[in-house]
Parts: sequence; structure tokens; C-alpha cells
Amino acid sequence: MRKMHHKYIGLLISLLLSACSGGGGGDSEEVTPIVIPPVIPTVMPTSINQAVYTGSNQYDYGANGGIPNLSITSAPADTDFSRSAMLHDGSTYRLYFFKNGTDDTLYQFGYNSATQDYEYGYSSINVLKITGKPADADPGSFAMLHDGTTFRLYMRSKFSVTTMYQFAWNGSSYAYGHNSIPQLYITGSPADADHSRWAMLHDGTRYRLYTGKQNVSDTIYQYAFNAASTDYEYGFDSIVSLNVTDMPADSIKSNFMMNHGGSRYRFYYLSTK
Repeated sequence: MRKMHHKYIGLLISLLLSACSGGGGGDSEEVTPIVIPPVIPTVMPTSINQAVYTGSNQYDYGANGGIPNLSITSAPADTDFSRSAMLHDGSTYRLYFFKNGTDDTLYQFGYNSATQDYEYGYSSINVLKITGKPADADPGSFAMLHDGTTFRLYMRSKFSVTTMYQFAWNGSSYAYGHNSIPQLYITGSPADADHSRWAMLHDGTRYRLYTGKQNVSDTIYQYAFNAASTDYEYGFDSIVSLNVTDMPADSIKSNFMMNHGGSRYRFYYLSTK
């Protein structure tokens, strides 16, 4: 994913940023960033509920041998549970949260099959840094994936929920633009796509992105990266709409997480169980 992309859109973003900063003398029109605030749970989650893809267009709670509920253990006191992401790196399922009050610090958890818990620091660097973040990158939510070679992290632009910034792990931090197309664009979204809820994964073939559907918590829309256009296109090589079934009432549905581990697509809600 290294090709150059839509320079004119990147230039427009730069011009908007310049306008906001007041540039070089004379009046400038203020541009208001798009901000979709996270829905912060009133009860802190202590676990995650897991659904597994069962075919057709459906994810079922606890299906296909998936452990229905997985505990989160040893989280630091200042963990921000409203901002989370997951990935599978070929050996370990990993869970991430921001450190409360920061826009550049993540806490990392690993799945311990012996305890069946997501444990802070298990088989992990426990604290990770994000570097080079563009001024308009929105740390209010994020997504992550591992493509078989590289750990990647994504944030959206405050000016456009369909513009994403891409970071990659360089050995010491998640660096903006490292081994990456710096800016990526989401195209063809349905009118009722809920971009405040989103997740990403790599399934061994495709980079995939998912958004919620407005006012429907258990339906998600699917996109995939098209190397020809270098966009994440709604419905490209994808089932356009997917349903999640039988998730328990203790699920926190303000956001969701996804990953692909080995041969199965997995879907998660944080839980107060």
C-alpha cells in the first residue's frame, strides 16, 4: 500500500488546515472540523463479547467455537475504554485502548489462551506511541490491523469522516506514513452509514473496513481496499451488509471491533459482564 493518492484532495486538506491556523495576514474563513464524539460508557467494561462469521451475511454470538465472553485483566487505572481496537498478527490476538487524556499513547493487551483473558502486557509491549500525527487527525476513535507483515493504525480526519490517515509500526512507534499510503479515502458509503462506529481488518487477501448503520446497532456495512483506485470502496469484493445476532444485553454497542484470525472473521462488543 505505497502508491501516491489523490494529490488534489490532500492539497485541499492542507489549505483547510492553513485557513484554520490563520496563515499569513488578512482575514480567513474559519473551517469547523467534523467531530463525532465517542459515546463513553457509564459503566466501565470488564470483558468483550465475541461473535464469529457463520457464512452468508451473518456473525453469530459464540458460534464456530468462539469463546462467547473474554475478560480484560490488569488494565491500568487510566485506561480509556471509549477508544478501542483489535487485530490478530498471525500468532496473538491483540486489544488496544488509548491512555486517558492522550492522543498518542496506547495500552496493549494480548490474549492468553491459558487463562482465556486479554491481559495487559501479555506477549506485548505494554505502552505504544503514535508519532507524526497530522494536525487534523481525530484521536476520538481509531482502527488497527496486521496484514501479515506490518502492524497498521488508522485515524480519520476531523474535516472528513471518509478521509483516513495511515500509520505503521516502525519498530519504536506507530509512525504516520511509514511504509504506507499516508491518506486513504472511503467511497460509495450508503447515506445511512454511521461512521462514528467503524473497524478494520486484513483477511490475508483484502484490507477491509466496516461502518455501522445509523440507528441499527447490529448491522454493519463492508468496504474493501481497491488497489486500482487506492480507495476503500463500499461493496468492493464484499458482502455489502452484514448482521450480528444474539449479542447479550450487557454489550456496549457504541462501537465495535473486528479481526481475522487464521480462517475466521470475528466481531466484538465491549461488555460490562
